[in-house]
Amino acid sequence: MSGENYNDLQAFLTVAREGSFTRAAAQLGLSQSALSHKIQSLEARLGLRLLTRTTRSVSPTEAGERLQQALAPNFENIDAALSGLSELRDKPSGTIRITSSEHAAATILWPVLESFLPQYPDIRVEVISDSSLTDIVAERFDAGIRLGERVAQDMIAVPIGPPTRLVVVGKPTYLASTSPIATPRDLTQHNCINLRFLTHGGLYAWEFEKGSNALNVRVEGRLTFNSLERILAASLAGFGLAYIPEDMVRPHIEAGRLQQVLDDWCPLFSGYHLYYPSRRQPSPAFARLVDALRYRSHGP
Repeated sequence: MSGENYNDLQAFLTVAREGSFTRAAAQLGLSQSALSHKIQSLEARLGLRLLTRTTRSVSPTEAGERLQQALAPNFENIDAALSGLSELRDKPSGTIRITSSEHAAATILWPVLESFLPQYPDIRVEVISDSSLTDIVAERFDAGIRLGERVAQDMIAVPIGPPTRLVVVGKPTYLASTSPIATPRDLTQHNCINLRFLTHGGLYAWEFEKGSNALNVRVEGRLTFNSLERILAASLAGFGLAYIPEDMVRPHIEAGRLQQVLDDWCPLFSGYHLYYPSRRQPSPAFARLVDALRYRSHGP
């Protein structure tokens, strides 16, 4: 149905309900002449007279009564649906699906959700942990969370965490029993615990940078996981070197359970970002969650 037909039918229903062009015009925000023209155009297209006009009143004809009875329930449903959308704006609700790395979900997303969800009881959140850069459009996610360097250029990216970095660590007894590690290339002589991306199946190449020198090293070892928690556990058990977020291993380094190497080769990354399609019109629920997650530096 064209917009013209819809508007004219709505005008007819208002006049029939009110029994007055004056009151109907006031409700619709139209002049009486403009409203009369709409009704005349509708009657001309249908080839039927819908309203009987006298100097004192307006009433539906037989055809008008049949049309009114047929249309009124549908227009009431449309009005109810539009009203429901207004309630959605004023009272955020609905399900938000997010894909996130396991580490970001545990250290950034969950702490925010823990305080956010009690404020909005009608919002539901589904979090799927995946180490790969998921195609959120194809997989029907509302958003993804990854390090800033890995977010596609056609996405809106909102920083949700501070700059971070990965560090190389191993158990002191393992490091004492193997050859020294002076540069990233030395890692090829060591047992390294690999990270496999769940979606694409590839192994993560360890990324290093020092000054103007940048290296990606394909490491080898006896163990491969798709979970950072499992990689950390294996390194703590002495099965080799791990390349893992610094905040995960800092307590173990300070306690002497792990030892860090190649510190000057481990660069800072821009931190975790929430990303979503630039053409997406955020729902009220999604907009509020984005604002709650947005990283606000407390530095100078």
